[in-house]
Amino acid sequence: MNKKILILALHLGYGGVEKSITSLANLLANNNYEVEIASIYKLYDKPVFDISEKVKITYLLPSKLVPNRKEWNEALHNIRPVSLVKESVKSIEVLYKKRREMANYIKRTKADVIISTRIFLNQLVSEYAPINTVKIAWEHNHHHNDMKYATDVVNSAKALDYLVLVSKDLEKFYKHRMLNYSCKCVYIPNVLENIPKTKSPLTGKELISVGRLAKEKGFLDLLKIYKDLKDKNFAWHLNIIGDGDEKESLVKYIKDNNLTADVTLHGFKNSKEIEKLMHKSSIYVMTSYTESFGIVLLEAMSNGLPCLAFDSAEGAREIITSGYDGYLIKHRNFKAMEKKILDLSNDIDKRKELGNNGRKEVKKYMSDNVIKAWKELLKGE
Repeated sequence: MNKKILILALHLGYGGVEKSITSLANLLANNNYEVEIASIYKLYDKPVFDISEKVKITYLLPSKLVPNRKEWNEALHNIRPVSLVKESVKSIEVLYKKRREMANYIKRTKADVIISTRIFLNQLVSEYAPINTVKIAWEHNHHHNDMKYATDVVNSAKALDYLVLVSKDLEKFYKHRMLNYSCKCVYIPNVLENIPKTKSPLTGKELISVGRLAKEKGFLDLLKIYKDLKDKNFAWHLNIIGDGDEKESLVKYIKDNNLTADVTLHGFKNSKEIEKLMHKSSIYVMTSYTESFGIVLLEAMSNGLPCLAFDSAEGAREIITSGYDGYLIKHRNFKAMEKKILDLSNDIDKRKELGNNGRKEVKKYMSDNVIKAWKELLKGE
């Protein structure tokens, strides 16, 4: 009999965790597991990322009950007392029902395995999951030396069976802190769903970067770096793919610095559209302050692109071998990043060497290898 796997999600909208959830659900469903995703919020009519028809999706709250932090802040800052009271009541209702509905769903589940993807979900699984269910916490975020966050992860997962970490660095970090508990730390990387049959010829004068438009992703820094390059007559175009709260700030910077013709903010694109844009590009640039895993680096490498990143992005340190398939820039040094971009823009042979090496390296993150690790974990309970 096929094992039933229940994956708990906050939502299925934009985000790295959400992309990982859909990728894992697809992978497990395609390997004869019975997979369900229980999502608290329904933010969109359908999941943002492509998901197999084999995967069952259950939304626990009606679509009208979604987080309202933005509306609450607007009411507060614009001094609208009636709206503030209304939004406060809604916020309390959402928080209460979010916990109640998920707790009840966990209690009733007939799943053989529950995979939790957030700290508060780990806590609910610890409290309410049926005794014989295998309980797995799946941690995607890096602690970034925030010991309070790390302690919260440990406390939320210590009563579960496994804590799955997406990087070796995180496995080493949490293994030491889990020694006094029965919860076992396991390293399983995120999956790269496919390697394109063709790759970029690396002849296009295009830079590319992909990610959620949030402060921690450092896209404003990328624009500042690009502006300095343009001031030195750098002729390449910059493509940024993604949506998020920082979009208005980025648009303003682009307009204020006369970069409208040189930078394209593409918004969210599906995997096929991203692949097309990567095939037109010749260098991938990541300016994230933090990055737990960096699946976009794998996608760039699978398309044959040399990758540049600041070493502050922990996930980049695990994926990029500096000088072999890309370069890691130390101390968020803008001038050093600019120099590497310029050097690579003038050296197609080096771009091809780095790109070919990266395309070979990403094979270890392919589904055949990742599913082996998950099967081993799910078999060994």
